[in-house]
Amino acid sequence: MSENLRIIVFGAHPDDCDITCGGTAALWAERGYEVCFVSVTNGDAGHHIEAGAALARRRHAEAQAAAQVLGVEYVVLDHHDGELLPTLENRREIIRLIREHRPHLVLGPRPNDYHPDHRYTAVLVQDAAYMVTVPNVAAFADHLSYNPTVMYLRDHFQKPYPFIADAVVDIESSLDKKLAAMACHVSQFFEWLPYNGGYLLEVPEEEDARRDWFFARTKERFARETLGWRQRLLETYGPERGAAIRFCEAFEVCEYGSPLNDNMKAKLFSL
Repeated sequence: MSENLRIIVFGAHPDDCDITCGGTAALWAERGYEVCFVSVTNGDAGHHIEAGAALARRRHAEAQAAAQVLGVEYVVLDHHDGELLPTLENRREIIRLIREHRPHLVLGPRPNDYHPDHRYTAVLVQDAAYMVTVPNVAAFADHLSYNPTVMYLRDHFQKPYPFIADAVVDIESSLDKKLAAMACHVSQFFEWLPYNGGYLLEVPEEEDARRDWFFARTKERFARETLGWRQRLLETYGPERGAAIRFCEAFEVCEYGSPLNDNMKAKLFSL
């Protein structure tokens, strides 16, 4: 495998990868690593007013705008939002995508989550792990000679067990880029999620004020999350820097892929 590392990140919807991995992805892109975000659904149900093909096209355009900010590729698969299932056909599609990108690292959600699309994206990625090395599975996409490392993106669910931060990344230097990418998903962070969360009236109408509101609100949320990984930050960066880090992203090793050895961990997460 070459030194130019390749990473593929799977999310269920066209903004999931940005939320959980946008800061680290921007740092990888700055190093020249090849990063591909994949939304396994097209997001066509994620709005209180818009729906269907028009919303799917809008969300695809938002994803491409976010990709430009982060320096990544953004693939949006054409599966209906809210209707994803872990079928053989969908598994083969994930296998083919992984084989085409030949990643060193595969990232995706854990299989315990409130949203069925999140859960089934996790199952599909897990089911593709190892199978990407089997020649007679999805035979028209060349199999990999190695099994990539597979890791989970962070979540807050406690059962059957809480997320374990096996690797953490200080994203202080890339946080604004991550937030700018997230802000490209206008349909979500300024419309649907505020509506669904009951705070739509808080969203300013003027664009600059709206952006400032979003940056401030989201920074506060990410700062709270970082507090939960302080011990791992101290272990990773040492007591002085580890104590000062305000924003980080965290990742958990999945046993279905190759082990995260020290050499690969240093290349991927010593940023």
